[in-house]
Amino acid sequence: MRSYRVHEHGEPHTLQIDELPPLQPDAGEIVVDVKAAGINFPDVLVISGEYQLLPPRPFTPGKDFAGVVSAVGAGVEGYAIGDRIMSQVEWGALAEQAITTPAQSFHLPDGLEYAEAAAMGLVYQTAYFALVERGRVNAGDVVLVGGAAGGIGLASVQIAKGLGATVLAGVRSDVEARVALESGADHIIDLSGGDLIERIREQVYSVTDGQGADVVIDPLGGQFFTGALRATAWCGRIVVIGFAAGEIPTLKVNYLLLKNIGVCGLQWSDYRNRTPEKVEAAQAALLQLWREGAVKPRIMRLFNFESASEALAMVKAGQVHGKAVVSMERGA
Repeated sequence: MRSYRVHEHGEPHTLQIDELPPLQPDAGEIVVDVKAAGINFPDVLVISGEYQLLPPRPFTPGKDFAGVVSAVGAGVEGYAIGDRIMSQVEWGALAEQAITTPAQSFHLPDGLEYAEAAAMGLVYQTAYFALVERGRVNAGDVVLVGGAAGGIGLASVQIAKGLGATVLAGVRSDVEARVALESGADHIIDLSGGDLIERIREQVYSVTDGQGADVVIDPLGGQFFTGALRATAWCGRIVVIGFAAGEIPTLKVNYLLLKNIGVCGLQWSDYRNRTPEKVEAAQAALLQLWREGAVKPRIMRLFNFESASEALAMVKAGQVHGKAVVSMERGA
């Protein structure tokens, strides 16, 4: 089977496609014939060697996939050969076969295609935990989402709207604004140009009658965090997910006292490892939102297997609105 491999950390174009023997499951493991793999920003960090958790080289990158079970190891319950599943792993998705476990996997409902399922993995789980577990979102809340046309951002827009919130989408262009509005955003917050620290507050206050945002989802960092902090409502909650803007912001905590603001972080994989039952419940909720039409993964482009490096490069450059997905079908 073909597999992308990181032999030395570097840029996406340094990935190699190796021919490897078919995978065999150990006890408790599942082997899946991968049909589609989702591309995530952390994949770029893993490939470059900048992620907090790095496997020994050579390794196969990729955290999201969907496919068909081809073998099960001893002791596996609930999964059988031929099952259609989606899975989130630390690495290993960018290949024609992948190994996972029942705790990392979910059965696909009828009607959910492989590419759509691969786009509905890590970013939707992350967005759900950010909103529900950490942000404690309620129906009627105002939710401000940074990077609202990206993977986590767009997932946050859809989930928040599906849960009854008013959604303010922070974007940088007219194209991103259109994507966010098509996914259910109520108002656009312009993040282009400079001096975001004041401009974010002005825009958020103008569409909330001066009340501010109850929940902020921040995958950007930089000036967005500082501006969003000033735009947060009394007893608001800010959830820090990442620093795609490149700058890790600092915080003068006395500002939190003025409006009883809470700031917290989210590392989703900790929940998968520590409380898998919460991850399972979150996936059930996400699939219900999908059935209701609130969650609808937006695949900006479906890449063939040989073009996965291009997909990774586009994600790194912030050029993907929604999700980039790689098809493993030969000749696709």
